[in-house]
Amino acid sequence: MIKRRHLYLIGLMLTGILLLPPGAQAAEQPAAPFISIQMDDQADPGKTSVVMQIFLLLTILSLAPSLLVMLTSFTRIAIVLSVLRQAIGTQSMPPNQIIIGLALFLTLFIMTPVWQTVHQDALQPYLDNQISQGEAFDRAIRPVRTFMFKQTREKDLAMMIDVAKQPRPRNIEDVATTVLIPSFIISELKTAFQMAFMLYVPFLIIDMVVASVLLSMGMMMLPPVMVSLPFKLMLFVLADGWHLIVGSLVKGFG
Repeated sequence: MIKRRHLYLIGLMLTGILLLPPGAQAAEQPAAPFISIQMDDQADPGKTSVVMQIFLLLTILSLAPSLLVMLTSFTRIAIVLSVLRQAIGTQSMPPNQIIIGLALFLTLFIMTPVWQTVHQDALQPYLDNQISQGEAFDRAIRPVRTFMFKQTREKDLAMMIDVAKQPRPRNIEDVATTVLIPSFIISELKTAFQMAFMLYVPFLIIDMVVASVLLSMGMMMLPPVMVSLPFKLMLFVLADGWHLIVGSLVKGFG
């Protein structure tokens, strides 16, 4: 009987809650947060301009990794260092974090003059309200274009102009940035693979010599990589390989 009475009371309470008006139920429940994005007529155009600037800034920050990889010396350095690790035979030494970090700092070192020019000629005058956004962009892209032109081969540039079906430019100012960027990337890839091939040849010769010696001695069960790895490391250390490679990479960008 007690249990039935409890169940009866619980049923009455639930029925009373369900029969309450919607306003009473909503008043008892906590209000959920609501976010609204609207495009209304703005009396103050300055606020709209600030919002657009923030939007453009976020867009640029999202594209920053791609710009860092494709418009700087990062591509060539990362490819050369990765191929060097494979040529030596140390599959995970140095780790990827070391290679990417070294490539980033070398890129920072190489691109510092360009970024200083961009800061002095474009960013700082724009922050001081001396020039407009369009003029700041034009001034900022000039040193970057100059850097890319120095590393771009004429053959690759002519190919991209021909593919884009644009008229033959009279000077470098007539070359569109959308044509220059892929030409620069193709040239960087070819230069990186050329340097990687030159690095691979000495270590490949050591592997072939060690494999021939082991085969002539009848030690076919011994992996040649295990024997050649100490010799390749010794050759790389005695030749001061890091000094030569990093110096060649930096000097290659002038």
